[in-house]
Amino acid sequence: MLHTVADELSNPSASALQTAYEDRLRSVITTVGTETVVDESEIETDRIAALAEGSSPTLTATEAAAILAVDDETPDAEAIVLELRDHLLLGMTTSVLDVDTIAANIDVDLTAQEVQQAIEGRTEMTLSQLAAIQSVIDGWER
Repeated sequence: MLHTVADELSNPSASALQTAYEDRLRSVITTVGTETVVDESEIETDRIAALAEGSSPTLTATEAAAILAVDDETPDAEAIVLELRDHLLLGMTTSVLDVDTIAANIDVDLTAQEVQQAIEGRTEMTLSQLAAIQSVIDGWER
């Protein structure tokens, strides 16, 4: 799952989270093969190949979930995205955070309304945006 990579990090900064997300995706590509990931995720070959080779192509959370879902040990992409959103919303509740606070503490260009829309799934969120949002939520002092 995407959101669980934070559990493996001592410092869940946005850059560390994005690197961890990409490492998790690369491990799936290595395990099942580039062609299988391309076929089953329906993401362009050049973007999957770039990721496999260590680059950081722009991917959405939905695309990342599609890559993870290629692994037979992982739930389907929709379940991964829903669990991710639940994790973010629960983290906001537990930390008593609102979208205004999150937007004020991230280094990506999102307004509070855009943060809310991304978390609720009304708009796509990139892995970079997810990393920034999750780093604030998971790193907030409770």
